[in-house]
Amino acid sequence: MAEAGEGRFYDTVPLFDAFEGVADETNYRPLPDGWVLAVADIVNSTGAIADGRYKTVNMAGASVISALMNVLEEKTMPFVFGGDGALAALPASMAERAHGALAAVKTWVAEELGLELRAALVPVTDIRANGLDMRVARFKASDEVSYAMFAGGGASWAEAAMKAGRYHVGAAAAGSRPDLTGLSCRWNPIQSRHGTIASIIAVPGAKGNGPEFQALIADIVAMADEEERNGHPVPVLGPDPRFSFKGIDAEARAQAPKGWRLGTRLWITLQTLTLFVCLKMGWNLGTFDTNRYRRDLADNTDFRKFDDGLKMTVDISAARLERIEARLLKAMADGVAHFGLHSQDSALMTCIVPTPMTRDHIHFVDGASGGYAVAASKLKATLAKTAAEPKGLGPTA
Repeated sequence: MAEAGEGRFYDTVPLFDAFEGVADETNYRPLPDGWVLAVADIVNSTGAIADGRYKTVNMAGASVISALMNVLEEKTMPFVFGGDGALAALPASMAERAHGALAAVKTWVAEELGLELRAALVPVTDIRANGLDMRVARFKASDEVSYAMFAGGGASWAEAAMKAGRYHVGAAAAGSRPDLTGLSCRWNPIQSRHGTIASIIAVPGAKGNGPEFQALIADIVAMADEEERNGHPVPVLGPDPRFSFKGIDAEARAQAPKGWRLGTRLWITLQTLTLFVCLKMGWNLGTFDTNRYRRDLADNTDFRKFDDGLKMTVDISAARLERIEARLLKAMADGVAHFGLHSQDSALMTCIVPTPMTRDHIHFVDGASGGYAVAASKLKATLAKTAAEPKGLGPTA
């Protein structure tokens, strides 16, 4: 458990429940100097996605959060899921345990998923020593679940430092396994109901995170909010219950080592079948309330966030997406923002559900054909092009 005082800091951060509040700096509080950031991402995630491994990439990214939550016994830990990676903030007193969890995840991702995970633990004091900050807010997604929002430039700096090889966390010994209790990926892709599943990333441009950028974020959120249920990609009663055998296999890999998976796979299949029959038929099972679970599943989903920039995966019409893109293009031309946008026809959900009998299960949504990873690669290409342009000559053709 978190130590009293420093570990309880996040619980004192006030909640806000209107998502446009991510642009309001008064909702944020500075992380204590004694904290660290656990940062991780998949190397060449776009290549893995191009090979059709988007579900595996999402599972790897969510495994970082699951492992940290389990080893630290912190269900309210501030974190953000990025599709192909994750970031979490924690007191320095937890850093040793977090290091062990990240090291074990690196080994598990390599041995079981065939991907390379890089990870780092970055002190908040080092971020501030470089002229940036690390502030956190708490968005109330539902009565049971809230998600952390990060601002100040520190998260981006920490990710860049990790990619440069600083604050490196090495892999654990071969065969090491993290505790991934509750991690699941049982759902099939969720088809768009309005036309397009758009994964959008918008970050500050040359003018920085000032009033113009905050106004841009408010505008983009307002346009997405015009869609039914604010563009939420998950139906109000959750996705259609259908088996995902790939998801069951991935969950078995998370729960059991080689040689012990047959029974685990059968047990997960039985659990999934029972759950899906209850969802399909509307049956309750003991104290398990099917309709309440379906509503919580949708309400608790993390489909939009702020992590030194806006990230959202929304289900919207082509006309509304065209308006959003036009607003982003104008902001980029004005030096207010850079952005990456990727469209697809379905969304993918990865979950952390320690038990369906409680209502605080959490669900991460990403685009099912690349999502945030492809949007980020487009953003990176735009930034590289901007950096290469001769100063004073304007954008190249």
